[in-house]
Amino acid sequence: MQPLASLLLAALSLAPALAAAQAVALSGVLGSKALLVVDGSAPRVLGPGEEHLGVKVIAVGRDDATVQIGTDRRVVRLGEAPVSVGGGRPGASGRRIVLTADSRGHFINTGLINGQVMQYMVDTGASTVAIGRPDADRMGLDYASGQPVRMGTANGVGTGWRLKLDSVRIGDVEVFGVEAIVTSQPMPFVLLGNSFLAEFQMTRNSDQMVLEKRR
Repeated sequence: MQPLASLLLAALSLAPALAAAQAVALSGVLGSKALLVVDGSAPRVLGPGEEHLGVKVIAVGRDDATVQIGTDRRVVRLGEAPVSVGGGRPGASGRRIVLTADSRGHFINTGLINGQVMQYMVDTGASTVAIGRPDADRMGLDYASGQPVRMGTANGVGTGWRLKLDSVRIGDVEVFGVEAIVTSQPMPFVLLGNSFLAEFQMTRNSDQMVLEKRR
């Protein structure tokens, strides 16, 4: 065998071991099975030993589940923020996002901001991505160096900070240099507004939203 061919064969044999990082959240426990949301996909019921999008369920408890990608094993807990599982971050070469609405018609799922896991809700009426201060702190965003802005809140006029995010990623689709505002108040979700959505052609079909990247 030629040396180059040997190197290519070795690289291919190692490829499956390079696990990709995924955002994993536990949405529910159904007996001995876990209801998992994996990296922006629809919820999936999985029992021990079963796998979805590269995430394998190891064990299911009363309010938690042990999951694994490659050699990285983590515990995800019911009601807590998604965790990042896996040894590395995959390339973001996708161009299409398909979202499914919940029972109230909201598009809620998980993604990444600057490589940090977040839970988002699509808001076509918001001009920018909006992030509550606690989430911004958790993700390590340097919003204090951003531009201060005045904004209306439920308690009157408050202060926010305008900044540029390095990246926003949903599934295998990533957008760079996204404008966002960090609010002084906590928010249940990151609002995915038009500073992100404007990068896509949007179509709606019943309970599905399809986002096709423009460029």
